[in-house]
Amino acid sequence: MAENETEGYGQNFVVSEHQKHDWSGMIYLLTLHSQNRNFKFWPLSLPGFKEALEEYSREMQKLAEELQANFSVLMGLKRDGLKRLQGGGLKQGIRMNYYPICSRPDLVLECSPHSDGTSFTLLLQDDDVTGLQIKHNEAWVPVKPIPNSLVVNIGDATEIQSNGMYKSIEHRAIINEKKPRISIATFMFPDDEQEIGPVETMIDDQNHPKLYRNIKYVDYVREKFSRKMEGKAHLQSYTTSNS
Repeated sequence: MAENETEGYGQNFVVSEHQKHDWSGMIYLLTLHSQNRNFKFWPLSLPGFKEALEEYSREMQKLAEELQANFSVLMGLKRDGLKRLQGGGLKQGIRMNYYPICSRPDLVLECSPHSDGTSFTLLLQDDDVTGLQIKHNEAWVPVKPIPNSLVVNIGDATEIQSNGMYKSIEHRAIINEKKPRISIATFMFPDDEQEIGPVETMIDDQNHPKLYRNIKYVDYVREKFSRKMEGKAHLQSYTTSNS
């Protein structure tokens, strides 16, 4: 990945030449809206890749739109409420991950603890290998894959918009010493220029005061990617004095 690029091959959250990296490789591509695609990163010499990814992208978008509509209702808005607030719909990026085997899995992580900076993330897991863990009651709980299903993770943008009602999930991935693992994560997120903050219907000065300040989404992403993955620590910089 080039400096200040989010697309391409390699590692995210590289902030130092001396840090330890996750035991994984990946490719990340912006897939929607179509004008955001940069085909210099797409492995177009691989037969059928473009067609398969475009079809997968369309199906994930259908699911994302339904989820967004339901979150709108949960937050006291009309079904198209979040879509209108976010300038006409969510953008989409897809990351394909490969986690090779490791002879000393006790020494490394596939993916460090973090929450996603998305509205939500749709994760397709490898059916044969459990690698995803979520943090619950200060303990790490494995998420066993269910065939033909997706894991839906709430992201930081939704936590901010819901004024903390729907919290982003801290998660990590661990490696396997006997089998490699793959996963496909579809990230749904607001437009770069969209300002995110708690929606008015989720603020009550008496019982639920505003917990997060408003911020342009691109500024949030830049700050998040400028630091190592450390759970949900980055969200603390966006809280107000009421939190």
